[in-house]
Amino acid sequence: MDKFTTLTGVAAPLPFINIDTDMIISKQYLKTIKRTRLGSALFFEMRYNNDGS
Repeated sequence: MDKFTTLTGVAAPLPFINIDTDMIISKQYLKTIKRTRLGSALFFEMRYNNDGS
């Protein structure tokens, strides 16, 4: 395995001092024991408006 040296990607600053686990993924998405397909739920309340836009 090659040594990890560089990570490339897009960074998005969050204007919060503290981020808690409920902000990362809300409890309504943790009703499964599987951890697949949870990506769309990450920061859901911060990413989407109430109308879903």
